[in-house]
Amino acid sequence: MRKSRLMSIAAIGAAGALALSGCASDGAGGTTEFGSGGSSGGGGDKGTITLGFLPSWTDGLSTAYLLQDQLEKIGYTVEMKTLTEAGPLYTGLAQGDVDVFPSAWPEITHAEYMATYGDSIEDLGTYYDNAKLTIAVPEYTDIDSIDELAAASDRFDGKIYGIEPGAGLVAQTQKMMPEYGLDSSYELVTSSTAAMLTELKSATEKEQDIVVTLWRPFWANDAFPVKDLEDPKGAMGEAEGLHFLGTKGFAEEYPEAADLISQIMLDDAQYGSLEDLVVNEYGEGREAEAVDAWLDEHGSEFDWVVE
Repeated sequence: MRKSRLMSIAAIGAAGALALSGCASDGAGGTTEFGSGGSSGGGGDKGTITLGFLPSWTDGLSTAYLLQDQLEKIGYTVEMKTLTEAGPLYTGLAQGDVDVFPSAWPEITHAEYMATYGDSIEDLGTYYDNAKLTIAVPEYTDIDSIDELAAASDRFDGKIYGIEPGAGLVAQTQKMMPEYGLDSSYELVTSSTAAMLTELKSATEKEQDIVVTLWRPFWANDAFPVKDLEDPKGAMGEAEGLHFLGTKGFAEEYPEAADLISQIMLDDAQYGSLEDLVVNEYGEGREAEAVDAWLDEHGSEFDWVVE
């Protein structure tokens, strides 16, 4: 199992590269262009729904393909739009270029985007209610709390490895660092989720110390020997929900879709199984098969599943 999970790092990198065509700029009010990211080719007669997601953020990747499967089964055509940053995705959602963001963190992590675009977005429901942003180190590292990092910067070469610069996780980490006095002794290195995972993989294979930004739920927490650092000041924020967000007016235009989406709620085991199958067991290009396998295993547990 671990081998397949580590192999998926390369898949995430490839997906991220393919998605570079997905956004022209980031930030509020910027012009946004969307790459096609693939289309289901379905012939639904109830209209076309566009799902926007970041392939490197595997919560959204997994739920996007779950929604594609279910929405097509009730008669919608589904188009998939891939992007590389959260900013253009929220812009596209607010402007109606994207109909649904299938895994948003609007309560804390994406609160700034919601402050900017929230009036043009509607909440379609929460599918998972215990998401967390974390700072993590390898299990073999004898540090257990963020407040121990300041005195140990030399051990970590003064670096915390983050993900995409526009990610809410990065913004929250930037807020956290001065709270613990890390802003003068550490550099937050941002690039991409794939690059962070590559650094983590290299360090743990050599049993070297490293600090990374992670989150839960995320398959990497099981794939690598890592532990969350305690956050006594609560500077990384409280647990929050993962939401389905729609462009303004979505529920009115697509009532059957909105009703189905609002019923979806996953627990840790159900979500973990979905993400593992989509990202690791089946991988890029076989997401639909992964969803079929997940529905075979878990479909009977839900009232909303369409066969």
